[in-house]
Amino acid sequence: MTPALIDAGLGRKEEAIREGRRASELTPVAKDAMNGANIMQFLGVIYAWTGEKDLAIEQIATTLQVASGLNYGELRLHPFWDSLRGDPRFEKLVEEAKKPVALK
Repeated sequence: MTPALIDAGLGRKEEAIREGRRASELTPVAKDAMNGANIMQFLGVIYAWTGEKDLAIEQIATTLQVASGLNYGELRLHPFWDSLRGDPRFEKLVEEAKKPVALK
């Protein structure tokens, strides 16, 4: 996932998204709950950094459905998500993140 984040930071959108999606395919949550959830979260970061707001918000919503490190405090304060602040869909997800995750 690190190369994908680097590519996103350097503005290499297509490479970043391709690498992030590939990492997500290789490590799904069903196979590795901890790393899979982290990869889901960082795929959202990649989408946010590359200007893909719709995909970023969709990815955040999906990630919030699993027990992951993504939480209210991180969404509210972490600079990863600065490009999404002010978007009503993102703000709604931040509010939803206050609620506990229902474990299955």
